[in-house]
Amino acid sequence: MGLDGLPNLVIGLREGLEIGLVVSILLAAVRRAGQGRGTGPVWLGVLSAALLSLGFGAVLAFSRAELSITAQAVFGGLLSLVAVALVTWMIFWMRRTARTLSGELKEKIGQAAAVGTGALVATAFLAVAREGLETALFLWTTIQASGDTVAPMIGAAVGLGVSFLLCWLMVRASVRVNLGVFFSRTAVLLIVIAAGVLSYGVGELQTAGLVPGRNWLAFDLSTVVSTDSWWVSLITGVTNLAPRMTVLQVALYLGYLIAVLVVFRRKPAAEAAPVVERPARRLPRWAYAVAAVVIPLLAVGGFALLTPSASGSSTQVTVTADGCAKDWAGATAGTSTITVVNNSGHGGEIYLTRAADGGVIGEIEGLGPGTRRSITVDLPAGQYSWRCLVPGELDQVSPIAAVTGGAGGPAVPAVTPLSDKDLKAPADSFTSYLSNQLALLDTQTGDLAAKIGDPEAARAAWLTAQLTWERLGAAYGQFDDLGVAIDGLPQGLPQGVNDPGFTGLHRVEYGLWHGQSAAELAPVAAKLHDDVRALRDKLKFNPTDLPLRAHEILEDALRRHLNGLTDQGSNTVFSLVGADVEATNAVLDRLAPLLEARKPGLVATARTQLVAITSALGSGNHQVVDARVGAAVETLSAVPTLLEVRAS
Repeated sequence: MGLDGLPNLVIGLREGLEIGLVVSILLAAVRRAGQGRGTGPVWLGVLSAALLSLGFGAVLAFSRAELSITAQAVFGGLLSLVAVALVTWMIFWMRRTARTLSGELKEKIGQAAAVGTGALVATAFLAVAREGLETALFLWTTIQASGDTVAPMIGAAVGLGVSFLLCWLMVRASVRVNLGVFFSRTAVLLIVIAAGVLSYGVGELQTAGLVPGRNWLAFDLSTVVSTDSWWVSLITGVTNLAPRMTVLQVALYLGYLIAVLVVFRRKPAAEAAPVVERPARRLPRWAYAVAAVVIPLLAVGGFALLTPSASGSSTQVTVTADGCAKDWAGATAGTSTITVVNNSGHGGEIYLTRAADGGVIGEIEGLGPGTRRSITVDLPAGQYSWRCLVPGELDQVSPIAAVTGGAGGPAVPAVTPLSDKDLKAPADSFTSYLSNQLALLDTQTGDLAAKIGDPEAARAAWLTAQLTWERLGAAYGQFDDLGVAIDGLPQGLPQGVNDPGFTGLHRVEYGLWHGQSAAELAPVAAKLHDDVRALRDKLKFNPTDLPLRAHEILEDALRRHLNGLTDQGSNTVFSLVGADVEATNAVLDRLAPLLEARKPGLVATARTQLVAITSALGSGNHQVVDARVGAAVETLSAVPTLLEVRAS
């Protein structure tokens, strides 16, 4: 069992123990109630609850697989929120009622035994179904959040098996478990897991476009750390945190975690006395047996019919260490759900391509070893193949197979594959642009150092240099340590603005607008000039970074400038954003031919939005600027996908 199975092991252990305890208490209560009744009605109620829970889980899995990609995101996101709400309620309900649960259930069983078989079945069914449905939903959402299936299912099975074994041993009085401590400790783990499911659900809704902020990243470590490493798997497996998360996901994760843990530590309120129901009219035993089995099946069937799904076929292909989807045999035209299983031992990128021109119809990014993932595509009749990229291990194309049958849907928009060679000319041109801007910045920072003794002249020289830096498009640490030295911020430094590590343009800005002397600022300005020269000498640019710059420059402006993080007293935020617009235009100038060939009209739309930003900057309306920058970022966020290198 992999690390992705740990959350479900905890869930299965805790929820299974709750279910087992409930069943044990019900059975014991029936035996003690006497009245000549056996335990059959209780087991009948448990069976019906199990059927309902298993059916509910199956419907969730199969219904989601039949939905479109956007609908899958909405489906998974909304159910994740429901699961978090139910689990949160369960945690506090169990804490509040754990001490009196046995007494309440025995009282209900005593009343039910006096009424008849139907009441016994209903009592057992309701007691177990509540836990079972909740368990099925929460297990399903954690499986979706992990992106794996096998390990989480094994984890859940192990957890449930251990919990039922513990219940059996406790009934036999061979094991004693401090249930208060157990439920208290596992509640904390469940809160951590639920926080991760909450952030996953919100991320899915952001992907579907129902919740804003999809491109407002809090961090993106996917290019820094290996997502296949054991310690990353450990963190993501236990907490459901992802290497790439938005600001809203992080805020909700921390907010939920802190708020629920604080409330959980408080003393629970007293539980109200239960209300005794009046006896009901008895029915024949066979009627209860039929109802216990048929009603859950009807409920599951009704849910399946009401859940929207797309008609179509489904198939599976396998990636191995020595072959790419060798079992690909085509599909039926129309909507197809294709599951890709990665048995290669390494994570990789998988592409469904049109055989005629290599156009990418669908893709699965970061398919981990030993995992599977499904994509739903609408395929017209034609010839298709798969391309498997496992870095250092595999770069192969599957056999070509036909999609036959009806005409299917309209022609699927395909992304023309892009190679490193295609990006070389635009990247070389942009590197030349960067070199020219750095030469200009070298002169300007030298001028700034020379004028540091004249506050007014130094302020003007600083703004000129800062705007040139912005036109470089140095977003998200583009120039590594030298970039931080030239344009770093005081946030996060031990001593803030007084920290020795706070250097560069913003350090000079702080000093010039806070009355610091030339003696204090001269060394800072001199170091700034030296750092710019060092960057000129070491300038390197990765061609595959150019498509990222298309949207990250303005995204960084939205995150840093327009949120007030960068201003150190000059109040020049709008001027800096204007320079960022110029840098974005410089990137689009180089990428326009490639983009127009892949998505006609995108560049024209982006240009119009950039003009609108410039117009809004002149009006001085911060909200309008924020909105227009956000709209441009959304448009440009498609560029990295369209221009992702998919061919060697």
